[in-house]
Amino acid sequence: MQISDPQNPTKTNHRRVIPSGVVPAILAGMAVSVLTGAFALHQGQSGILSGGIFLLAAGGIMRGAIQHYPHSRFGACNAVTMARMALGCALLASLVTGQVAGWAVATVAAVSLALDGIDGFLARRSGLMSDFGARFDMEVDAAFALILSLHALIGDPVGLEVLVLGLMRYLFIGAGFIWPWLTAPLCDSIWRKAICVLQIATLIILQLPFLSEGQGIIIARIASAALLWSFGRDILWLRARR
Repeated sequence: MQISDPQNPTKTNHRRVIPSGVVPAILAGMAVSVLTGAFALHQGQSGILSGGIFLLAAGGIMRGAIQHYPHSRFGACNAVTMARMALGCALLASLVTGQVAGWAVATVAAVSLALDGIDGFLARRSGLMSDFGARFDMEVDAAFALILSLHALIGDPVGLEVLVLGLMRYLFIGAGFIWPWLTAPLCDSIWRKAICVLQIATLIILQLPFLSEGQGIIIARIASAALLWSFGRDILWLRARR
């Protein structure tokens, strides 16, 4: 990703200004994270941990926005993604405090899934589309999948295959260090988006307490197979064009 334009120093300087709206989005996200942890996830005073985790993540996002975001406004689109990140941080704090899976986790995750896609719509509508925003959304999705897979593994009778749903993105990134051609950009794919939704929806279902061991394993394996197929398809596409 190009972060500066040597032919246009003014453009580079502009990108290094904090976009308007970042700080309010971070403050709102911290409130969402703390309140979600304290009340929705029943963490009580430990909800402060959710806010602390969020602030660490938000610091990285602010730095990325200053260096890579091309617009002067952070926008509602990225604020929605920030809110989704806040919900993910609350779920991560629940792992630390030992409050795993169950209806509360499923509900918070379902809210995040409902918000997914809204950020992209808002970005297109407001003219604030960017590589930064797309990457921000993608990494929030990946982190959410990993957190939910750990909830499912610890809280429900599901085997290690559920980790496929949480680790594939990171394994793919790691493989890119060995085979650099894997880091080439991919074309847009409706199948990839659909399987991403299936991945998160499956992980939400696996949080439900009434799910039997057999049902959980079958659901996890079907979704894992679909995700492996999606990544395999992308890998073959990239390999053919290296």
